[in-house]
Amino acid sequence: MTYPQYRKYKNNQSYFKISSKNEFEEIKRESNTWKIYVFEAKILPDRNFIYDMTFDYHNHWEKITANEFEGLKLQSKTT
Repeated sequence: MTYPQYRKYKNNQSYFKISSKNEFEEIKRESNTWKIYVFEAKILPDRNFIYDMTFDYHNHWEKITANEFEGLKLQSKTT
């Protein structure tokens, strides 16, 4: 597996950049703004969440491009 990997929820409310098997960034819609969160998995449920986003994503997430994620990240920093 090569990193980073990019995903989004099918409802377009959260976008993810999976940096490694233990780290990801999330851009999350909250009201009318976007917030950026950085996560480091320290417990098994968090690592399982990252694993599911990476390998078993079809039911909950969609693949996106790096440009889509980085464009939204840039936009969220300016609003």
